[in-house]
Amino acid sequence: MTRFYKPLLDPLGLTYPQYLAMVALWEKDDRTVGALGDALGLESSTLTPLLKRLEAMGHVRRARDGQDERVVRVRLTDQGRALRENAASVPGCLFAASGLSREKLDRLRKDLAELRRALEHDGSSAG
Repeated sequence: MTRFYKPLLDPLGLTYPQYLAMVALWEKDDRTVGALGDALGLESSTLTPLLKRLEAMGHVRRARDGQDERVVRVRLTDQGRALRENAASVPGCLFAASGLSREKLDRLRKDLAELRRALEHDGSSAG
């Protein structure tokens, strides 16, 4: 997936993991780092450096929550919201390159989500 996305994301200045974080924020802005990590399946120790880079690029702003200083909230900046327009063609490129019907792609997405949930629930018995 990373190899496929690279030429599409290079003009945007994003890596594939950064793109996924931006997509999650475009879907629902103003999330806690924990909630964003849950949505992406990433630990905060992995997500924090990625968010710091997005913040340095001017796409997001991180700030401590006013109610609980232990919680860090992530919000899109105007620049981050505007980037969505530039990235609008990316999902269509994946769909076209896949050669799959919309129904098959939807089924694959559901199957992968089901696999992820199963692995998350059974992860404690691995080892």
